[in-house]
Amino acid sequence: MGWFTLVLVSWGLAFFEYCVQVPANRIGYKAFGGPFSLMELKVIKEVITLLVFVIFTFIFFKSEEFKWNHFAGLACLVGAVYFIFKK
Repeated sequence: MGWFTLVLVSWGLAFFEYCVQVPANRIGYKAFGGPFSLMELKVIKEVITLLVFVIFTFIFFKSEEFKWNHFAGLACLVGAVYFIFKK
């Protein structure tokens, strides 16, 4: 696969993500009747992005290892979600 094809594929994925993310943010934002604040929406987006990246890495990059510091980082993400959503 040439680099141009890879660029088109990656831009296609980014375009799809953007097409889903923008309406989801609009629907989910409190000002438009949704249940989430902007901070909550941002944390949700980041957690989903990182989870998809971890799954993608495990499927396509078999040489990568999951180490203790990765677990620590994921624990920090869970903590971030907890504190952002704590009322």
